[in-house]
Amino acid sequence: QVQLVESGGGLGQAGGSLRLSCAVSGRPFSSYAMGWFRQAPGKEREFVASISWSGGSTYYVDSVKGRFTISRDNAKNSAYLQMNSLKPEDTAVYYCAATRSPRWRTAVVSEYDYWGQGTQVTVSS
Repeated sequence: QVQLVESGGGLGQAGGSLRLSCAVSGRPFSSYAMGWFRQAPGKEREFVASISWSGGSTYYVDSVKGRFTISRDNAKNSAYLQMNSLKPEDTAVYYCAATRSPRWRTAVVSEYDYWGQGTQVTVSS
């Protein structure tokens, strides 16, 4: 069984930074592409970013390009989301997810096999 545990959420200020972490256990971490999603109250879960198995390739939704950076450390079985230049509209519960799909750039929720419990990010103006 694969388990994902997010950490690092909290309260941030507009223009500030937060870093989310996702610890993965249960299977060889390098066999999964990883993604970050977010869900604001009353809205559907939204793709934020994904990263390939080796970490050599990344993909972002337009709204976070240039502000967020996804990364991974296969030796530590962890993925990260560095969030800079935060905006109030970034407020959401953030989820990390793992996929065995060969389509590592996928933004489709149903193509991810495992999910974390989510961590709240709140950005004040």
